[in-house]
Amino acid sequence: MSAGLFLDDAELQRLTRRKYKSKQIAWLRAAGMPFRVSATGHPVVTRAAVEGRSAEPEPRPSVGWTPRVIGAR
Repeated sequence: MSAGLFLDDAELQRLTRRKYKSKQIAWLRAAGMPFRVSATGHPVVTRAAVEGRSAEPEPRPSVGWTPRVIGAR
């Protein structure tokens, strides 16, 4: 595997065992793998999704804040 942020075409084919983008997308959906579809219709999978780690840290919820519209009288 290369050290890029996204899987390249060969790695995606090896992961899904599918050659065509529509079949790759169907496999990724069935496997529950997070991905996006590019403007050209190809699936884009992050390396973090394959390695099982989060691409970015979980956002912490803000506690105690409510908009003024909700509590207005």
